[in-house]
Amino acid sequence: NILKCFFIGYYWLFSCLIKIKFVPLSIFILILLFFVFFMKIIFKKEFKSFFSNITGYIVIALFVLANALFLWVLPGQWNVFDSGYASLDALFFLAPWLYLFLCPAVTMRFFAEEKSEGTIELLLTKPLSRFDIVAGKAFAGWVLVIIALLPSLLWFLSVYILAEPMGNVDSGAFWGSWIGLLFLAAVYVSIGTFGSSLTSNQVVAFITSVVISFALFYGFELVGSLFSGETAYWLRQLGINEHYKSISRGVIDSRDLIYFVALTAGFIYFTTRQIKSK
Repeated sequence: NILKCFFIGYYWLFSCLIKIKFVPLSIFILILLFFVFFMKIIFKKEFKSFFSNITGYIVIALFVLANALFLWVLPGQWNVFDSGYASLDALFFLAPWLYLFLCPAVTMRFFAEEKSEGTIELLLTKPLSRFDIVAGKAFAGWVLVIIALLPSLLWFLSVYILAEPMGNVDSGAFWGSWIGLLFLAAVYVSIGTFGSSLTSNQVVAFITSVVISFALFYGFELVGSLFSGETAYWLRQLGINEHYKSISRGVIDSRDLIYFVALTAGFIYFTTRQIKSK
């Protein structure tokens, strides 16, 4: 049933993306769906396990609640009504920072729980490659983060209706930023999966993932601020934030896509090597 929903959703999304000439993104999503088809055993296991207790619901609810409070309730520069503009720019500034806690919270149990409960050996004896196991867990984590992001589509609809005149919003910037959050989530989840593979303690896995994610997201920008000229430019290019800001402008640059895909694939590879060493 889950796979059927994905393929139906992809057909609808593919039609929409073709109309706005996002063919490369359509192909990318199709490749991911083929991955989940071959890794459906691990994917379904992790997906169901996340929602098997109240913790999973609380994690997603807290992320949605935090965004909603800043955007619609708490007064200040992030509040949509106080800003005076029909825009969700505040969401795309806040979400990457909230991701630093959401993604590690989603992924911290992937391998750490298997190790603490002694089921990692049983998992590794399944007729699946190490890559299938790692990628299946990472993909499940990515989908869970996307679920947490879905309410933002309702917020966009609200802003669209509230605009004067109605519909007077920068849709290109919104969709560019939203797609940027999808790629950012993929990177953070792959980092979280790697962090979980390093330890049997979920708290340690969470902290490790937060530290690595923060270092890659903002660390290079901090170091770059100490330099000037080309040195500062190239240091910032190594960080996630620079590429996220680039894709958030509404222009899908192949260099940004390659960066996100390469970083995600790199951490999945490192996780696979870490699991193989056990």
